[in-house]
Amino acid sequence: MHIVLAQQNYHIGHFDLNTAKIIAAIQEAKKRKADLIVFSELAICGYPPRDFLEFNDFIDRCYACLEEIKKHTQDIAVLVGAPARNPIREGKDLHNAAFFLYENEIKQEVHKTLLPTYDVFDEYRYFEPAYHWQCVPFKGKKLAVTICEDIWNLGDNPLYRVCPMDQLKQQEPDIMINLSASPFDYTHAEDRLAIVKANVKKYQLPMLYCNAVGSQTEIIFDGGSLVFDAQGNQVYEGKFFEEELISVHLTDHGSFEEAIQIPQHAIPDAELNPLVYQANLHTDRIYNALVAGIRDYFQKMGFKKAILGSSGGIDSAVTLVLACEALGAENVRCLLMPSQYSTSHSVSDAEQLSKKLQNPYDIIPIKSIYESFLHELKPIYQDLPFSLAEENIQARVRGNLLMAVANKFGLILLNTTNKSECATGYGTLYGDMAGGLAVLGDVYKMQVYALAEYINRFEEIIPEHIIKKAPSAELRPNQKDSDSLPDYNILDAILYQYIERRMGPREIIALGYDASIVERALKLVNTNEYKRNQFCPILRVSPKAFGVGRRVPIVAKYLS
Repeated sequence: MHIVLAQQNYHIGHFDLNTAKIIAAIQEAKKRKADLIVFSELAICGYPPRDFLEFNDFIDRCYACLEEIKKHTQDIAVLVGAPARNPIREGKDLHNAAFFLYENEIKQEVHKTLLPTYDVFDEYRYFEPAYHWQCVPFKGKKLAVTICEDIWNLGDNPLYRVCPMDQLKQQEPDIMINLSASPFDYTHAEDRLAIVKANVKKYQLPMLYCNAVGSQTEIIFDGGSLVFDAQGNQVYEGKFFEEELISVHLTDHGSFEEAIQIPQHAIPDAELNPLVYQANLHTDRIYNALVAGIRDYFQKMGFKKAILGSSGGIDSAVTLVLACEALGAENVRCLLMPSQYSTSHSVSDAEQLSKKLQNPYDIIPIKSIYESFLHELKPIYQDLPFSLAEENIQARVRGNLLMAVANKFGLILLNTTNKSECATGYGTLYGDMAGGLAVLGDVYKMQVYALAEYINRFEEIIPEHIIKKAPSAELRPNQKDSDSLPDYNILDAILYQYIERRMGPREIIALGYDASIVERALKLVNTNEYKRNQFCPILRVSPKAFGVGRRVPIVAKYLS
């Protein structure tokens, strides 16, 4: 059997585009004389559609697209993901489904059983799980079709007592086919490989795993679709962050003819150990994911050009490089906004970077604007000493200037706040926390340094002085970040244990971290949830990002 996997980038709710992509892939598969083409989870509407699923018209459009796709299935079978109405009308109104189309008909529906409700997922809000499991018969073969579920580690969760593959295995299938929309994080490729390989070994069946690619606001899908033979050998791993059609020929013995071996990652046999924080963890993946995230956000929203504040610091420097890579340097404008507290090299460093990248930039000193604020506030402030209030005025002046230029020229403001700052509230609402998209909001400060070194791996793009100087907001004389925060190498490690690994203060202290620093850092995290609640979307690259995947109360006493 000749099978094609279609690893494609869909746009949520853009039915015409998604259907055109699907049909174009079907036509290409026909040219290759394929028997079957497989698309990813909820391909027709895009993943995750969230509350769009509550609109009847949205579901009607999905079915209309299925009708259009059916017309192209006379001599090729198609497995494609879409929401399906629940005919029983008990429980939820919809199923997360895979439709098997052949001979211009819907031959069979496969419904997802294991509906995730963790991190960025909330599928049980919308979908009813499957209660019946049936292999799909096709050309003398039995296809065990699942939707994302085969990469799950079920553990002891009582909600997931039934594993669909355990049910399907009893019907003696010839191959496992998995339609997936599995979001990227910088550890996920190894997890995915290990779990898919474990399933292949458990069921002793070949497996085709078709993953989505592309960014949907903050969630990034990396592709990396997989082909494994029945002996547990990786036959093919799809490209990362790129669309691709993967052609494979299944033999009667569970192997694949004309296999292309691409061993991009080692495949561990055992479960992965819990990660220990590393500042430079998979920097290349993070870089590529952020570029893809920026590019898709702009393309899918219909935006063309970006703006950001370039301070001569490492966060804005890395953001600028990423944006220029994603959008083209000519489409990324910078404002350099020095105050009387800015050092001369901050401006020269930022200028040097923009000249290297050849992106447009403007210099607008903010001293006079800042002083006009202080003049008008003098009757209220009187002779009170300089404080955080004056610092925040500077940040808000810069935010206003950036938004003024953005509005005038139709630009989208990219936020440059990193995860360490976002976690601890080290930023000014409506000032340096303004923006339409946070590029580094899921990247710790030490990872930002690793990204800078990665960018400079062949030549000096980011001036060395930017990388080596002590980080500072430059909002008062001789200010350093370390005046307000623990050293980043310690802070980031503590934050990682708390946010990504969900360890409490006693557990973190038991790892050897100073108790007073741990308590201080965690208090900063929890008392600044109100700031993050007003923050712009953050590109997700870690196993636990701020935003839709982390839901904690704003008003809470825990660790405060």
